Amino acid sequence: MSNGRSIPEIVRLVTAMQASDANGVATPAGWQPGEDAIVPPPKTIAAAAGREGEGFAYTDWYFSKRPLAA
Repeated sequence: MSNGRSIPEIVRLVTAMQASDANGVATPAGWQPGEDAIVPPPKTIAAAAGREGEGFAYTDWYFSKRPLAA
């Protein structure tokens, strides 16, 4: 009872966890529905090359984000 709680933040966190579970992705801090999510890194060079035309936003070959399906 001595600590504050934010209901909108709790709802956002539950929504982020559901999106992560349903899509196999990670959501960054402060993620909101409609924003890109972090995808796991590719396991092979061929898998990394295969992502090039799939709408991923790359920071580097191992760190990329993608929009989630609505």
